[in-house]
Amino acid sequence: LTAVREIYGPNAVSLRYGITIDDVDIDLHIDVSFLDEEIAVAWDVIRTEPIIVRLHCSLTQYLNGPGWSIVCSCALCGVQSEPWDRHLFTTKSLTLHIRCCYSHFHCSQTIEFAEQRIPVLNEYCVVCDEPHVFQNGPMLRPTVCERELCVFAFQTLGVMNEAADEIATGAQVVDLLVSMCRSALESPRKVVIFEPYPSVVDPNDPQMLAFNPRKKNYDRVMKALDSITSIREMTQAPYLEIKKQMDKQDPLAHPLLQWVISSNRSHIVKLPVNRQLKFMHTPHQFLLLSSPPAKESNFRAAKNLYGSTFAFHGSHIENWHSILRNGLVVASNTRLQLHGAMFGSGIYLSPLSSISFGYSGQQSQFLQSRNLKCIALCEVITSPDLHKHGEIWVVPNTDHVCTRFFFVYEDGQVGDTSINTQESNIHKEILRVIGNQTATG
Repeated sequence: LTAVREIYGPNAVSLRYGITIDDVDIDLHIDVSFLDEEIAVAWDVIRTEPIIVRLHCSLTQYLNGPGWSIVCSCALCGVQSEPWDRHLFTTKSLTLHIRCCYSHFHCSQTIEFAEQRIPVLNEYCVVCDEPHVFQNGPMLRPTVCERELCVFAFQTLGVMNEAADEIATGAQVVDLLVSMCRSALESPRKVVIFEPYPSVVDPNDPQMLAFNPRKKNYDRVMKALDSITSIREMTQAPYLEIKKQMDKQDPLAHPLLQWVISSNRSHIVKLPVNRQLKFMHTPHQFLLLSSPPAKESNFRAAKNLYGSTFAFHGSHIENWHSILRNGLVVASNTRLQLHGAMFGSGIYLSPLSSISFGYSGQQSQFLQSRNLKCIALCEVITSPDLHKHGEIWVVPNTDHVCTRFFFVYEDGQVGDTSINTQESNIHKEILRVIGNQTATG
């Protein structure tokens, strides 16, 4: 404890004595102010308050016994009990082994492990704590893996009860997620783009998956999706009553809605009016962040070297169900490719809204509207790898593109097709809305 105070300061550790004379809790205060503010918001973490790791032990017996277990209670990890000699932390640049012999346990190692692990929480399953095996790498929001035992635990333990709060605080976001899911499911390309497929526990048989990625049934998912009450109706009645109505229509409707919300691995929130880009001419404007901390850090390092700018990315709404969960990927010369790749392999962007709108397509049923179109505004590194072919830009390196904003147009409405992000007044307005100097020339 003395070592902890010497290394991390006098407020880094505190003691709490238990009910019995032999019990003691050692509270380690993990400073998380190093997290980026937007990442902290996406993770529901208050950067000014420490995360508490609580070690419960006996004052007289803590060195004895076959093994030493730890219960970590914190806002991000829930409860985890595991012998410390199993822990192995690995990143690209650092391998940290925490193998503490039972006679020489150091609390400072716990803090060191936590400080190294917290920035990569999104790379591990929130239930089993095993590394994710996502094909395109980690995304921003922590989530559960696709292992069936984790899906069962995640859903049957009530962890997914956040649907009511999500609808109350972000109804348009939930509506948008449902619309994207429907569009992907209705697409002739659904076998390719409706990924991930839902993993939903059968409410009538908690030992079985009603929706199983290994046994896909698109018609059954669509039937459940059709029974999801409109978000507009949900906001006008008590949520429990709406849930009962959905359960009567289809017992899988509400579990599917919960999955649509919880499987979103990007941070997307409706922008207040004072932070909207007026020149985009739509009230449906969203902040869209999908890069995990490691990618965002690499992006900023590259930006310091080469600078960055902004450009549009147009993609049909049916593709965004996957993009929000897997990120922007290079679809050129893969089965995901929808348009040609005339200028080579990479992510296609344009500083002109008119070009990107041409790739956005249209689809129905967002806020009971028709002819839905959407477009993203991305920040891109202006490195030599950025290939400019007139007003069409190709970025082969996915780490050099980060989504920043998302715009939705309804009822056949089309945004201003004359917007050019390279015009100084447009560029300045984007920086104003972001609120800091995210891009440099």
